[in-house]
Amino acid sequence: MNRQILRLAIPSILANITIPLVGLVDTAIVGHISDAHAIGGIAIGTMLFDLLYWNFGFLRVGTSGMTAQAFGRDDRECCARLFTQSVGIALLGAVLIWLLQWVFVTGVLYLVPCSPEVDAFAREYFFIRVWAAPATLSLMAIKGWFIGMQDTVSPMITDIVVNVVNMVVSYVLAVYTPVGALGVAYGTVVAQLTGLLLSIVILGVKYRSVWQGLSIRQLLRDMQGIGQLMSLNANLFVRSLCFMIVYVGFTALSSKYGDTDLAVCSILMKLFMLVSYFVDGFAYAGEALVGKFIGEAKNNITDPKSSIANSQLPITNTPLASVVRLLFRWSLGVGAVFTFLFALAYMPMYRAMTSDAIVLERLTHFTGWLIAMPIVSTLAFMWDGVYAGATAGRQIRNAMIWAAIGFVVGYWLSPEGWGTHALFVGYFLHLAARVIYLTATWRPLASKL
Repeated sequence: MNRQILRLAIPSILANITIPLVGLVDTAIVGHISDAHAIGGIAIGTMLFDLLYWNFGFLRVGTSGMTAQAFGRDDRECCARLFTQSVGIALLGAVLIWLLQWVFVTGVLYLVPCSPEVDAFAREYFFIRVWAAPATLSLMAIKGWFIGMQDTVSPMITDIVVNVVNMVVSYVLAVYTPVGALGVAYGTVVAQLTGLLLSIVILGVKYRSVWQGLSIRQLLRDMQGIGQLMSLNANLFVRSLCFMIVYVGFTALSSKYGDTDLAVCSILMKLFMLVSYFVDGFAYAGEALVGKFIGEAKNNITDPKSSIANSQLPITNTPLASVVRLLFRWSLGVGAVFTFLFALAYMPMYRAMTSDAIVLERLTHFTGWLIAMPIVSTLAFMWDGVYAGATAGRQIRNAMIWAAIGFVVGYWLSPEGWGTHALFVGYFLHLAARVIYLTATWRPLASKL
């Protein structure tokens, strides 16, 4: 079982290593060629896309779980249909974003308190990067489909190419052309389009047999399973809104403490995300394997000759239970490594992010939070992967509702004198709420799968 986990997790981890590097490089480029206003503008501009793209997180999460279960049932037609439906939703979503972009940016920046310099940079950043929307949303759906097909190598190749292109193009444009710091936005557009073209090539070469004998007209006409997909997506959409309350709220609220604290929060959030990008490799393995085992079990139960159909295995002895236990051992190991790393080398990490002496000094006041986050965050991220594979939309939704409540309560009940530290109290409580709820509901759910 460990071999299956690592076969799926390692390619995702290798790909994910490059994902935070993009954000780190973007922040570092701007931090070294500009000032805190530009760092804050990048943070606000990124927040605007978080507001948009997190609403479409179901394109990856929902697609991976449902495709994995179809893969486990050996239902090739369902796999093809799920791909077509998810990419179609992605393209419709991109058109909607394009139509509403000006209204969206104007409305959000009206509500977010930031200096005129940060506001201006964030607007320019957004209106450049938004042209990548069709590619970005389609890549979410395609990545989820690859994972569901028990293939993390293809998204690894795509992610690495996207992120390397992003870093190289962003650096060249920002440092060597008149566009300056806005080169990081142009770099993202070029990289996302490159990734989409590469994914199309992989699909045509590696997965041609999935669509063999199935016409485009048939796939578009066949709406079987669309109800289940939309029901799952509706729950995941609510989950995305709750994510925005936490992550976008964190950035928006940090802006009211001034440009220096906004830059500090932006840098620390990038470092927090380093943990998630490593543990997400195991979470993706969880999505693929949990979904596959559930699909296989459903096939076996309907087969009267199956040993599973004619046995009463305790839920603690099933392949599903075994893989969940092993996944958590791996993810806790990741959390322990990062706790040690942050405690040992926090200052070199800060200096890699910025050379601004004021920001560096302010960062040292928040190092305790950096060290405290890894263990609890790895548990939360790992549960997300397990529940996504089980396509347990209602439980995923409820966990994030409680998490959002935890963030808001933690922030608002913190003493006024704590300042920006109140944001980190809320962030920590949102992770704890996810862990507690998902741990408590897993055994009753597993007994019904």
